Amino acid sequence: MRFRDSVSIAALIASLTAAAPAAHAASMADFKHIVVIYQENHSFDNLYGQWGSVNGEPVNGPANAKPLRTKQVRQDNTTRYQCLLQLDVNLTSPSPLATTCTDTTGAQFQSHFTNGPFFIDNYIAATDVTCPKPGQFSANGFAKGDTVHAVAGGCTRDIVHRFYSEQYQINGGLQNRYVTGSDASGLAMGAYDTTKLPIYTYLHGAGAPKYVIGDSFYQAAFGGSFLNHQFLVAGAAPLWTGAVHDGTANDFHSVLDSNNMAVSTPLYTPTGTVKDSMMTQACPGGGTTAPNGLACGDYAVNTTQPFSQPFSPNTAANRRLPPLTNPTIGDSLSAQNVDWAWYSGGWSNATGNVGGPGWTNGSNGTSCTDPNANPAAGYPLCPDFNFQFHHQAFNYFANFAIGTAARTAHLKDEAEFFQAAQNGTLKPVSFIKALGEENEHPGYASESQGSSHLVDLIQAVMNGPQANDTLIVITYDEFGGQWDHVPPPPHNRNGARAAAADVWGPGTRIPVLLVSKSFTHGGVSHEDFDTTSIIKMIERKYRLPTILTRPVKSLSVALQVTE
Repeated sequence: MRFRDSVSIAALIASLTAAAPAAHAASMADFKHIVVIYQENHSFDNLYGQWGSVNGEPVNGPANAKPLRTKQVRQDNTTRYQCLLQLDVNLTSPSPLATTCTDTTGAQFQSHFTNGPFFIDNYIAATDVTCPKPGQFSANGFAKGDTVHAVAGGCTRDIVHRFYSEQYQINGGLQNRYVTGSDASGLAMGAYDTTKLPIYTYLHGAGAPKYVIGDSFYQAAFGGSFLNHQFLVAGAAPLWTGAVHDGTANDFHSVLDSNNMAVSTPLYTPTGTVKDSMMTQACPGGGTTAPNGLACGDYAVNTTQPFSQPFSPNTAANRRLPPLTNPTIGDSLSAQNVDWAWYSGGWSNATGNVGGPGWTNGSNGTSCTDPNANPAAGYPLCPDFNFQFHHQAFNYFANFAIGTAARTAHLKDEAEFFQAAQNGTLKPVSFIKALGEENEHPGYASESQGSSHLVDLIQAVMNGPQANDTLIVITYDEFGGQWDHVPPPPHNRNGARAAAADVWGPGTRIPVLLVSKSFTHGGVSHEDFDTTSIIKMIERKYRLPTILTRPVKSLSVALQVTE
């Protein structure tokens, strides 16, 4: 197995010391090490909805959904689909699945699926051959048994998950336009049987550590991975300095139609010109406020590449985000002499650290010999085909540019995390980002294989000498285009609390787990959190000045259920 990639939830756990004594033998102050594992692209209902209960407390899964939130509506915002149009090659009708439903609502098609949630793994098994070989791509996935283009593993196609699209899908808290706003249509309603996943099996096996699951934890910002990684490390949307405003091809501001959509999907027709680009829509008249209350201005919200290496091969300089200078949680920790690291799967390969930890390209020092390496990058840069440049959050910041001491000290390969866990040299705060094949990302990662790698990361800590004083936080960057039945704030709130959300989010509900060998029992936290709750926790633990502008609850509150 190849060990890759990491995120910043580790910091969050540190903040737990500020709370009352939690599930620890003594108190949060006894946790010397916080490990944050940042997985990929799943809503809570999509992945953990069948979790059941913990220590007798039920988890809020789709069985509790109001019917209005399960039934997806057409573009008219009223008419319900009778069927779910499926575009994934393994879910389509009449082939390979029988037709059991015909939609006559205006978007006529045949399908095997009625309008509502369904289990993906009833149709695509973990043992199927559906995952792409390195360098292969198919917009609608790979058919089972396509050994020319696919390898072992049950993979679905990837689904659009972009800033303005998600706001359209949430539909003011009704949660009923995920299908209409998706390029994969009905797959948005798919879910996995939680109880069959390696992470569930491990945590419910003999001798497993106790855990807390949060069922009201939301991605910090609408949209995709890039923006939510930025919110994990900095709690802010990146400002694009010097952005062009001339309406040309070099103007990367999005253009929205009357429904605030910036993209066309199979079941949605724009009401006017649209452009789903890297940035928020331009503010009218050069102002700072959008007339519809949505975010506008020179902010990067959809996937863009960093200015310095590593970035996707052959990306033009004007399409790369200028180096960021806003503060990060890493800066705050360093200022207080608290050691930390961001461990990324495939980092040594991608940065050309020949022979370094995690390097898999031989010892001859002449070429990228790993068969998974992307040859377009050019030796000695040997990134894996599924190395996700936009997941390397700190690489976007000037303070961590090539040649800086901070880069060397804090940006490392995931292989070094495994070594540290084994050797008893974990840093106070560790962020883990696994490589694409191992982080559960739909489109190129098998859910079962990604979940197995997550278990490997947990076991590395649990089997190491520092297990008793280490807290692990596991969460996901964003929803991956998948439906969830629980509205995010402010739509799940009443009165004054409903004003807590800002123009960036929070977005769709995502999983979160807190795991420790020293917990005496587990539980379920129903408190509202978002990704920036991790930052808040870290700040409180280490008495750091806050970098957050959003009012948010520290994730440490979740541990109160174990008291």
